[in-house]
Amino acid sequence: MLIGMSVGNYRSFHEVVTFSMAATAITSRDKTLDQHTVFSVGNVSLLTSAAIYGANASGKSNCIAALRFIRDFVINSARSMQIDDPIQVERFRLSTATIDQPSFFELSFMIETTQYRYGCEVTPQAVVSEWLYHTRNVRETMVFEREGDQIELAEAFKEFRQLRQFTRNNALFLSVIAQFNGEIAKTILKWFTQIQIDLSINDRQGRTNILRQFEQADDQAAIIHFVKALDVGITDIQVERIVEDLHPNEYPVSQTKPPAGSTVIERHSRTTYSKLKTLHEQFDVNGSLVGFEAFDIEAHESDGTKKLLALAFPIVHALKHGSLLVVDELDARIHPLITWEIIKLFNTATSNPHHAQLIFTTHDTNLLSHDLFRRDQLWFTEKTRHGATKLYSLVEYKVRNDASLEKNYIEGRYGAIPFLGDIASIVEDHRDE
Repeated sequence: MLIGMSVGNYRSFHEVVTFSMAATAITSRDKTLDQHTVFSVGNVSLLTSAAIYGANASGKSNCIAALRFIRDFVINSARSMQIDDPIQVERFRLSTATIDQPSFFELSFMIETTQYRYGCEVTPQAVVSEWLYHTRNVRETMVFEREGDQIELAEAFKEFRQLRQFTRNNALFLSVIAQFNGEIAKTILKWFTQIQIDLSINDRQGRTNILRQFEQADDQAAIIHFVKALDVGITDIQVERIVEDLHPNEYPVSQTKPPAGSTVIERHSRTTYSKLKTLHEQFDVNGSLVGFEAFDIEAHESDGTKKLLALAFPIVHALKHGSLLVVDELDARIHPLITWEIIKLFNTATSNPHHAQLIFTTHDTNLLSHDLFRRDQLWFTEKTRHGATKLYSLVEYKVRNDASLEKNYIEGRYGAIPFLGDIASIVEDHRDE
C-alpha cells in the first residue's frame, strides 16, 4: 500500500512537494465513510482512494508521471538499460537555479506489516544518491545509502557488498540487488511491478492491451460481470482466433543456398492472431430476443466503451489483489454515474476487502461530495506565477461538514481553477478582418 510520495525538480515541480495517502485525524459527516475509506496496516492508517483536481496544465498529470518514472526506473534500470543510456528524467526548466540539479523522488509504502522509505536523486547522466530504510517495531533503520559511487550497507545487505562495483552510474543499486535475488530488493521490486499506472487507454496500443490483459486474466468472469453491470449493452466478451494464409511473396524466405541436388518446395505459411469481440443482444421485428451479434471493439464500440473495457481488468485486478491503480483523467469519456460507482468500489469495504488503492486525476466536480470523499482524499494542483506546481490537500482548509464542496471549488475558494481572460474579445478583435 502506498503511504506517500515526494517529488521535486521534475517537470512542473520545482520545490519538493508531497502527496499522501495517510489518513489524518478528521471525521466525516457520515461516520460510515470513515469506516469504509480508512484502513490500518500495523500502526499506519491509510486511505483507499484520492482524487487530484486542478486547471489544465496545472501539473495533475505530472503527479502520475512522477510515480510512473520511479516505478519504471526501479524495474528497468538494471535489466534493460545499457551503460551509456541516458536516464529519461525531465527536470524543471523554468528556473536557472535547478536546471543543473538532480530530480528528487521518494516513496513510502507498506509491504505486509513492514514500512519502507525508498528514494533517489537522478540526473539524465547518473544516479546521484539513493537510499532505503525500513521500519519495524516503530523504529526506522537504514538498509543502504548511496552517494555517487559510495554505497553503505546495513547488515541485511552485507552479502551484496561485492555488487557495488558492478552498479552502473545510470542504474539503481536496489534494482541490481533484485537481479541477484536479494530478498528485500525482490520484495520491493515486486511491489513496484504491481502498480498499474495510466494504462494508455486512449490510444490504439492501449486498446490492444485490452486483449492481452483479458487473455491473461485469471478472473475473466469477474471482468465480464463488471462490464455487463455498466449498462453499455455488452452481454459477453469473447476471444476470436483468426488464422490467415500468407502468400509466399509476403513471407520472408531464407537466403541460405540449398544443398546440391535438393529440391526447393514453395510452401504457404500461416499467421495466427486474436481479436476481442463484444456480444450484444439481437432482436426480431417483434422485439423478441433471437440471438447475439458480435462487435469488433475497434470498429464498432464507442470511445467511452473502449475506455471502460480497458479499465475493467485493472480495476478487477486491483480489488482482487489489494494493489494500487493510478488513472489519469478517470472521468474522461465516462458518464458521471459510472465514475461515481467505480470510486465506490474502492471506497466500500465489502467490494474492497483487500484495501486496494485508487488515485486519479479529474475535472468532474460532481465527485466533490461529502458522501464520497473525506477531505484528506481530495488534492489540488495549482501553478505559481513562476510556472511551478503547488500540491495541497483540502484538509489544509477549514471546511464545514455541511459545506458544498463543488460550489466552493467552482467559486475558487480552494484555488486550483483556471483564471480566464476575456475570451470573447477574440471575436471582437477580429470580426472586421
